[in-house]
Amino acid sequence: VQLVESGGGLVQPGGSLRLSCAASGFTFSTYHMGWFRQAPGKEREFVAAIRWGSGTKNYQDSVKGRFTISRDNAKNTVYLQMNSLKPEDTAVYYCAGARRLDNSFDMKEYNYWGQGTQVTVSS
Repeated sequence: VQLVESGGGLVQPGGSLRLSCAASGFTFSTYHMGWFRQAPGKEREFVAAIRWGSGTKNYQDSVKGRFTISRDNAKNTVYLQMNSLKPEDTAVYYCAGARRLDNSFDMKEYNYWGQGTQVTVSS
């Protein structure tokens, strides 16, 4: 099983980035997928999730209206489009997969994790 994130980098405040997470080794189309982030000195926190089947999405309040999660089951990839980025969005971003998901905010419900990609928002 592999989850490989890409698309991170350095961006100015107000800018945009699109993160990708390519999955392999499991049936991606039947897994709920999520994005988490961890800033220096802070705990890892939920950012967004998308459920398989219904495609229902949910977001952390601080990113609503700025970030959009999507998935392409044909490409086994989940995306996170991040607009209007702020310095407080600086973190390592991780994607994760869950076969069963009752509480998308709970890291313990996710079975698989990627290694993360760094996003830095700074002028």
